Amino acid sequence: MGKKASSPAYVLGVGLTKFIKPRGKVDYTELGLEAGIKALLDAQINYDDVEQGIACYCYGDSTCGQRVFYQFGMTQIPIYNVNNNCSTGSTGLHMARNMVSHGVADCVMVVGFEKMFPGSIQSFFQDRTNPTGTTGEMMRATRGITNAPGAAQMFGNAGREYMEKYGATPTDFAEIARVNHLHSAKNPYSQFRDVYTLDQILNSQMIHDPLTKLQCCPTSDGGASAIIVSEAFLAARPHLRSQAIQIAGQHLATDNVSLFDRSAINLMGFGMTQHAARTAMAEAGVDPKEVKVCELHDCFSANEMITLDALGLCEPGKAHEMVRAGDITYGGRCVVNPSGGLISKGHPLGASGIAQCAELVWQLRGWANNRLVEGAKVALQHNLGLGGAAVVTVYKRVDGQTNELVQDQEIKSKTWVGYNPAVEARGFTKEQVDRVRSNRSRSAWALGDTEKKVEARF
Repeated sequence: MGKKASSPAYVLGVGLTKFIKPRGKVDYTELGLEAGIKALLDAQINYDDVEQGIACYCYGDSTCGQRVFYQFGMTQIPIYNVNNNCSTGSTGLHMARNMVSHGVADCVMVVGFEKMFPGSIQSFFQDRTNPTGTTGEMMRATRGITNAPGAAQMFGNAGREYMEKYGATPTDFAEIARVNHLHSAKNPYSQFRDVYTLDQILNSQMIHDPLTKLQCCPTSDGGASAIIVSEAFLAARPHLRSQAIQIAGQHLATDNVSLFDRSAINLMGFGMTQHAARTAMAEAGVDPKEVKVCELHDCFSANEMITLDALGLCEPGKAHEMVRAGDITYGGRCVVNPSGGLISKGHPLGASGIAQCAELVWQLRGWANNRLVEGAKVALQHNLGLGGAAVVTVYKRVDGQTNELVQDQEIKSKTWVGYNPAVEARGFTKEQVDRVRSNRSRSAWALGDTEKKVEARF
């Protein structure tokens, strides 16, 4: 399990791009630059303050991370390229927290970006063993294979098992999607912001029973960034303490032997999610009953169902009852995916985990004032990658208090961003870019025309 964190780590700044349909119109360099500039502005630091860089992406050639980071400056810091399937972004956050907590660095910048192909996710390499091939073979041996996309079959089968074991119905899964689509209407970064009725979701195209199209996350292009800092770094900037959010507990887990016990639920990483959740919450000293806001990996509605169970947000086998009681949305026990989740916000793999972090940071700061989960003292994040890796993170306010709504005007008055980024998805000015790019080691050649391309989109 490794050594425990020896000193606190904080999220000081976050930045997002809009998540968009993958049409090849926006390159990963633009996505990474926009997200990173916004995070630096939010943290009110210059890139010269950054001591380590972590780039998170699944699709792209080696050293795409350097290509993105060189745009901020060529300061010769270590830059790591991370690929851990759909949990890539939160794996980068885990690395950054470890670096800071164990004294390797005082300021680490994490940038996640993804430029994807339209349609369901496919494997690029056909000349070697697929890393999830054993998972696919277990599905074939237990539930069979159809013509549906592989991921939809796997997660759909987990949903079927949940119905068989605990009495959930197709309507319960559709309700999860309805709630996520409803939440996304207030998130300016969401790929989809349409609101649907339960009947519309149930009657949309069947992908793999019980999953209809509106219960499946889309492929997406997008970027996200976070600045992780130490106590010493924050202490030198006391005016920023009120916006810093502590990573109070975190764990990255891989699969245990239950993965291959012939359960469709366990085949989707239930065991590693449960272990990561218990470990992270124990470190943070948090009981699941204290969690009022959660961003979890709802790549399909079926995965949200089984994850509510694995995280301990409900009694075992009672996730569908939690859904029916309205306990996954405002006015209920815990607001799950106030951002809209992967189902509606979108799922650019390398950026997804960091986008979850951004939403929870804005929630705890009180900046997400159009969708605020009031009275939240802690926030829970879950990000899953088959193959596998599950990262669960617990966030807390530095002052230990519950969040309170902050008005846009107050946010505008004290930030370098110039507006409330939690409720508006804007671009940035040339002056803002100049303010946060390296002062001592910047290169116009490394930046190229990316800045102009970004400006042209807004």
